[in-house]
Amino acid sequence: MARENAEFYVENSYLKKKLGKIKRNVKSSSCVLLSILNNDYSGKKIPISWDNLPSRFDLINRLIAAYKYENYLEIGCSTDACFQNIAAKNTLGVDPFSGGTHRMTSDEFFAANRQKFDIVFVDGLHQYAQVKNDLLNSIQVLNDNGVVLVHDCLPLTYRAQLPFPPGGAWNGDVWKAFVEMRTQAHIDAAVCLIDHGVGIIRKRENQKMLNLQPEKFIELRFKDFANNYEEWLNTITYDKALRF
Repeated sequence: MARENAEFYVENSYLKKKLGKIKRNVKSSSCVLLSILNNDYSGKKIPISWDNLPSRFDLINRLIAAYKYENYLEIGCSTDACFQNIAAKNTLGVDPFSGGTHRMTSDEFFAANRQKFDIVFVDGLHQYAQVKNDLLNSIQVLNDNGVVLVHDCLPLTYRAQLPFPPGGAWNGDVWKAFVEMRTQAHIDAAVCLIDHGVGIIRKRENQKMLNLQPEKFIELRFKDFANNYEEWLNTITYDKALRF
């Protein structure tokens, strides 16, 4: 590549990144304004720090060891930050873009899959509808006494839970799908207070069913979530998560 072309490429890439950041800021600001008008916005920051706490793969590996799980499935691998640290005998990772072992969407994978798994970790697209599909599909492929875990259940700010990346921490509205799971009679669910909130789901009678019946779970408000997240998510400590 000629020097002048390389300089143009670098400059053009820089401008694209700047424009992308501006677009994200405009979009997130518009969402904030709209939510204020709809009485949905909350400037409250949930007072939790994830520093110096176990990671999602710490919890996964402890569960694998404790229950002698062998077959592990991960939905959404990206850079393999979690997948490469898993200590299961058999590991399978699904991502349409990078990481893992299978290059396809989670919907495509579940449609073709005939395997059963002991433990499934869901960390794919952070949007309510897709998370709900991934959780329900994951539950269907569990072995007896298996467990589903899901990342990013506890956004600490309104911006972090927008259904698109606003720049900075992004958990999306995963929490809405998890709250819906908490209302089901035959799904027992809790969120471990580590690493942006790691949800745990087991196929058994709901021991602490959430009595919440909105018209549509996707329309739940962060303003209400911020004031009720402990009840809505059934939050538990790391030690309790190992026994859940």
